[in-house]
Amino acid sequence: MKRILLFVMTNLAVMVVLGIVINVFGLNRWMDANGLNVGGLLMFSLVIGFGGAIISLLMSKTIAKASTGAQLINESRDPTHAWIVETVRRFAGQAGVNMPEVAIYEGPPNAFATGAFKNSALVAVSTGLLQSMTREEVEAVIGHEVAHVANGDMVTMTLIQGVMNTFVVFISRVVGYVVDRVILKNERDGVGPGYFITTIVMDILLGFVAAMIVAWFSRQREFRADAGSAKLMGNKQPMIHALARLGGLDPGEMPKTLQAMGISARPSKMMALFSSHPPMEERIARLQQAAG
Repeated sequence: MKRILLFVMTNLAVMVVLGIVINVFGLNRWMDANGLNVGGLLMFSLVIGFGGAIISLLMSKTIAKASTGAQLINESRDPTHAWIVETVRRFAGQAGVNMPEVAIYEGPPNAFATGAFKNSALVAVSTGLLQSMTREEVEAVIGHEVAHVANGDMVTMTLIQGVMNTFVVFISRVVGYVVDRVILKNERDGVGPGYFITTIVMDILLGFVAAMIVAWFSRQREFRADAGSAKLMGNKQPMIHALARLGGLDPGEMPKTLQAMGISARPSKMMALFSSHPPMEERIARLQQAAG
């Protein structure tokens, strides 16, 4: 669960910093003598929304390495490391992407892929995964991560997150303006307390809606990555076996920024709408029903 939480938290932190910078330099001029400047507000929302998502994407590999303590093994002479690197190399060649950086990190069974561009990605597996699975199952998990890279899922999720951020920033401020000026009839220059309170409340409420939408897209990318692994392996059974084994193991928590590109997550019923991963049973059923 690590990659997505880190991505989301970094995204929110960058959005806050961008908001402060924009306010300090007076760039948030979306209100004028005639009231709400929709064009100015939209530009403000785009800068905040996509700025946070894009900067988070560019920082993703650095954050992933730092948060997991991942150690690169591309040049390692250890036989197990060499096998992992060669497996990634083989799948990357099949998928038509450049060789990613390959890493191992200490932790329960899991794996993730990240990176701003699919031709300069990072694929990492945990020690727990290597200790708990057969080589064929580990290869299937690696195939899943390489499929994420080849599908450009990090960029896709960044664009979706940027759109959702923009939506939240824009709508919350429009609603705040309406409450302040129309409902509370504030006629002073600038906005009043009603605007700020409403904006905060709407940011929170719309943020939950945006999180559910982003999570839904992430779950669809998981199904696609599972199918991608089956294609790279030339057989869907290894991926099915890997998912079944993960379903009976404790996958461990990954830093949230890494969550969408990880292999395993186990959502509770209450949090299913916010989960970046579908239930294992559903993923296995999709693969079993797939042709070939």
